[in-house]
Amino acid sequence: MNRLMATERHTSFLRRRTLALACAPVLFALAHSLAAQTPAAQPTAQQQAQAQQLAASQQHAQKVQDIIDRAEKSYKSGVDNYNNNRLDAARQDFDFAVDTMLSSGMDLKTDPQLSDEFDQLLSKINSLEILALKQGNGFSPTLDAAPIDAATDVTFPPADPALLGRVTNELKTTTSDLPLVLNDYVAGWISIFSNQPKYHGYLKRSLERAGKYKEMISKILRDNGVPQDLIYQAITESGFQPQALNRSSGAGGMWQFMPFGSGTYGLVRNGYFDERFDPEKSTIAYAKYMKYLYAQFGDWYLAMAAYDWGPGRVQHLVSRTGYADYWELYRRGGLPAETKAYIPGLIASIIMARNPAQYGLTDLMPDAPVLFDTVTTSYAIDLRLVADLTGSTVPEIVALNPALLRLTTPRDIPYDLHLPQGTRDAYLDRLKEIPEDNRASWRFHVVKEGETLDQIALSLHARAAEIATANDITPGKPIEDGDELVIPISAYSSSAGQQHYTVRRGDTLVTVADRFGVTVEQLRTWNRLSSNSVTPGRSINVAEPVRLAPGYSSRSRRGRNSTRATRGGRSYASTPAHGTSSRSHSRSSSAAATSSRTSAKKRHAR
Repeated sequence: MNRLMATERHTSFLRRRTLALACAPVLFALAHSLAAQTPAAQPTAQQQAQAQQLAASQQHAQKVQDIIDRAEKSYKSGVDNYNNNRLDAARQDFDFAVDTMLSSGMDLKTDPQLSDEFDQLLSKINSLEILALKQGNGFSPTLDAAPIDAATDVTFPPADPALLGRVTNELKTTTSDLPLVLNDYVAGWISIFSNQPKYHGYLKRSLERAGKYKEMISKILRDNGVPQDLIYQAITESGFQPQALNRSSGAGGMWQFMPFGSGTYGLVRNGYFDERFDPEKSTIAYAKYMKYLYAQFGDWYLAMAAYDWGPGRVQHLVSRTGYADYWELYRRGGLPAETKAYIPGLIASIIMARNPAQYGLTDLMPDAPVLFDTVTTSYAIDLRLVADLTGSTVPEIVALNPALLRLTTPRDIPYDLHLPQGTRDAYLDRLKEIPEDNRASWRFHVVKEGETLDQIALSLHARAAEIATANDITPGKPIEDGDELVIPISAYSSSAGQQHYTVRRGDTLVTVADRFGVTVEQLRTWNRLSSNSVTPGRSINVAEPVRLAPGYSSRSRRGRNSTRATRGGRSYASTPAHGTSSRSHSRSSSAAATSSRTSAKKRHAR
């Protein structure tokens, strides 16, 4: 019985085991299915925040890049229109580029990429406006293009063994405080400067112009403890032309400072003057910057390369290649074409300038040094009046003040105005007769033999009666040869709340804008002009036209009456906006007479 019961228990165990083994795959599949349906562990709050932050960062970066791409596209279109003299279209493109960034809804100040793009965009646009101002004033000189600007177009002939031998011998007796070397690259530039008329002429004119500034530059280099032969870097940069401006990069002045980095060394830029174009102040900035670059690289050639290409780029190339040697970087092809031409061209200039007889430079006639007196102004004064007071010409005054962007000094901003040497006392003495508020429009005249009051009034666009009143001229006290006259000029007349000006021969929108303290863009908007040219005799608005209030009309009008919003007086970069309301430069005859009694007394106290 016990055996039977044991057998039955064993049989029952086997059945259960067999059933378990048979059901195992089904149970395993069921468990796997249930596990798949069980939710995975939820991410932590920190992980969720990081994921959201990453997504937001990627979205922000994409938005920033889209804004920059659209702004750059508009800017490039503007440059194309500008270069093809389509100024209206260029202005619209530039405005759209700026508006793209301003209306993006992004904080331009806190985003480094947008801030950098915006600053560079404004600086590039401002540089083109500066060029337009300089060209528009009618007195800017024609400039020679620097050879470095065409570096990519220069084809070097094979090195001439005879030339190499001759220059090698010259170097034995050539003194310089820079480490002059001779190689195929330097020899190539010597050959070009010697044999190609275009480049030989540029070098010759540059060395002649250097006479204007040599003493001043030499002193500044010496005061800052940098090599004297760095003066020849001005040949490579600008040919000693203070008003040189590179359209593509925006670099300007004798030392070609970039507009958005010049402030580091104290160069001030605004809508009236740009000290990059001041020979003395820009040379001080240049000497300080070169001293800084040499301290960083410990090599003058690398310092020059950094000056041209940027210290960050040069430092990166040195770190990448492991060579802190300009010529090794040159041979390894890491430098751009302009920087590759920069140092060899400079060395070639030094060698040729130090050995003029061997290179056809013995007939140089250096320009006379630029000498001047200086007065500091904090009032607006037209350069034509400055020329009157100093007995000089407007081109002379413009040449002495290349940093000025307009034909007037700024109001309420100190400016060091340069006058012809020896004229400071006469300027200050005569200036006393001109009320400060009228120095931007009034004139001064010394009577010549045989001149009549009507002739003087006609030549200066003034009224004879106002001249007579201001200078106490009567039939019993007529003008005489040598009399010094204050010339009141009514800049415009007021009519029905609007201010107008009648265009005269020689006027441009730039000169009219300067006279009334407005911008060229405002004049074009107020008068619906499509270019900067205006016809003599035309009456134009020099202040924003008065808009009649809704519901009031002087005359019924037909058709659609549309109003367009304008952006008069937009200022770019560090250029301050000019006032949109014109200031009256005219005075009543009685006021003018009162302010000019001293002049009348001087006129007859002879």
